[in-house]
Amino acid sequence: MAKIVLTRALRRFADGQAEFELEVRTIQALFRELGTRFPAMRRHLEEGVAVAIDGQIYQDALFEEIPEGSEVHVIPQIAGG
Repeated sequence: MAKIVLTRALRRFADGQAEFELEVRTIQALFRELGTRFPAMRRHLEEGVAVAIDGQIYQDALFEEIPEGSEVHVIPQIAGG
């Protein structure tokens, strides 16, 4: 299982939940599970969010693996400029 942490902006789409555990192996599986559990969040996941796995930030890396016991933060996507 991985510990999933949502930013304040996404918590409102998750019935106020900030942290919970999920059995997911990739970022794609995480997004699919979040979209199933919290349909209101689906659009925001599709528009783009970044994921930090144990402190390492990933953008556009749907097939990145989530190791067992990881802490995963779902955060607004970081724009460059």
